[in-house]
Amino acid sequence: MRQILIVSPHFPPVNAPDHHRVRMSLSFFQLFGWAPIVLAVEPRYVEAPADPVLLQTLPIGVPTYRVNAFDQRWTRKLGLGNLGLRAFPFILEKGNHLIKEHTIDLVYFSTTMFAVMPAGRIWRRRFGVPFILDIQDPWLSTYYERKPKGKRPPKYWFAHTLDRILEPWTMRTVSGVTVVSDAYAKILRSRYPWIAEEDWLTLPFGASERDTELAASLPDANQLFQRDDGFVHGVYVGRAGRDMDFALSVLFSALRDGRRNAPELFAKIRLHFIGTDYAPADKARRWVIPIASRIGVEQVVTEEPNRIGYFDGLALLNDADFLLVPGSDDPQYTASKIYPYILARKPLLAVFHEMSSVVSVLRQTRAGEVVTFSEKSDLAAVSAEVGRVWRRLLERIPFPPATDWEAFQPFTAKEMTRKLCTFFDGVMERNRVR
Repeated sequence: MRQILIVSPHFPPVNAPDHHRVRMSLSFFQLFGWAPIVLAVEPRYVEAPADPVLLQTLPIGVPTYRVNAFDQRWTRKLGLGNLGLRAFPFILEKGNHLIKEHTIDLVYFSTTMFAVMPAGRIWRRRFGVPFILDIQDPWLSTYYERKPKGKRPPKYWFAHTLDRILEPWTMRTVSGVTVVSDAYAKILRSRYPWIAEEDWLTLPFGASERDTELAASLPDANQLFQRDDGFVHGVYVGRAGRDMDFALSVLFSALRDGRRNAPELFAKIRLHFIGTDYAPADKARRWVIPIASRIGVEQVVTEEPNRIGYFDGLALLNDADFLLVPGSDDPQYTASKIYPYILARKPLLAVFHEMSSVVSVLRQTRAGEVVTFSEKSDLAAVSAEVGRVWRRLLERIPFPPATDWEAFQPFTAKEMTRKLCTFFDGVMERNRVR
């Protein structure tokens, strides 16, 4: 059985979205011929909340090594918070040891802490071990280049300059790349044409039915609203941001117009947005309420920007009367969280860019309603369409979606892991031949 070193700085009990591919795949790797070893960062050095229940989803017996990082309490005084940069020397040193000790066949970086990925090129030069990168979000992104300087994140120039150096340097000797959407692959393939076509794999995150079942078995942690209180509760759990302004404006405009024109359906709606900011609790900001206030529906919208436990989030989806998923205006954006929404088996309304992979998933599985937009879309026109779809949904609540579960099977964690391991096998064979 081949040995694979998986570098995932975020790892349970840390509650971070970029470790879910690894976490959900660990139970299946050996089934498809790969023995995983995980290299992560000690949770105390990670600026993200912990969810101990995540540990219950990990298979027994997978070797997991955790390294230190430079303490954020000190590095932030120098303006440095990025976990990848803080952990890089420790990841590099421990990886050196593990590759020699375990005779590692392949290294897989699955993280959005991109600053650790250059270790792959160093290890390849030092040990000859091939490495694969999992690009879950854009590493070198041009998204904010199209935005006014006032709408760019703090320290954008530094981060973008670093990415512009490290991404191409790392890609020069990469053995393979997995991406969560074809849009990412298209951009990266144009940048790095020397990477062969067969060394790319588009693979969304898998769906874990086990997570949904575990969430249903836990004590109810919903402290935001009471079920059966006479209101109709819509829930969204996940990040927000400037890139979701259009989708949120569309939803709130449709809600405002619905309350005016069809109060018998819309007056009882209460919307809840949870975990909308990735920043630490003391730095979290509200992205949703300002838009709701501008449109005049803030009295029926609540926002809790602080991240909550992963399973607490799943429990809220289960308690909701219906689910909302606003999408980014970035056509490359893919929301891996769409799978838990589907598995919650609740009426679902999504608003996404027409090029997002979420659109095809929802339409293939018939798991919910999706309204699309593009860069040329008129807000009022999209809002009117959302209002029509939303009205049909409210007229039928409560009801289970007519999801095509056979069409959903290719998106399960086991099937995604099978495809991933097949890709690993191909990369190994091609590297042997080369």
